[in-house]
Amino acid sequence: MSDIKIPETKAPQHIGTGRRKTAVARVRLATGTGKIVVNGRALENYFVVESQRTVASQPLTVTGLSDKYDAQVSVTGGGPDGQAGAVRHGLARALLTVDANLRPILKAEGFLTRDPRMRERKKYGQPGARKRFQYSKR
Repeated sequence: MSDIKIPETKAPQHIGTGRRKTAVARVRLATGTGKIVVNGRALENYFVVESQRTVASQPLTVTGLSDKYDAQVSVTGGGPDGQAGAVRHGLARALLTVDANLRPILKAEGFLTRDPRMRERKKYGQPGARKRFQYSKR
């Protein structure tokens, strides 16, 4: 009977999924000191451009909870800007599971809205999505 191990109780984690363009971010929030880890790297090392770091951490900054929660983020697809937007969306959704009273703040800033803009596909008979080959009358 002593072979049965009781799992350790961990701090509750709050999960949120964020998307932008083709990037998808899975965010886990846990109480902590404000560290954000993206794909196993610190936020400063993953997003090298300052504007991307700012965008990614906006929900925590706006709500004033940047020093109360640690975020573990797994992000795939898209480019750096799309990934930063996906992290922002995921963080905002995770914060809603922490405290539903944050909804008006996050909604007013537009962090809960999934940005629907996607790249338009290239069409056949054209060099791009909208561009046409040069027309020659003669």
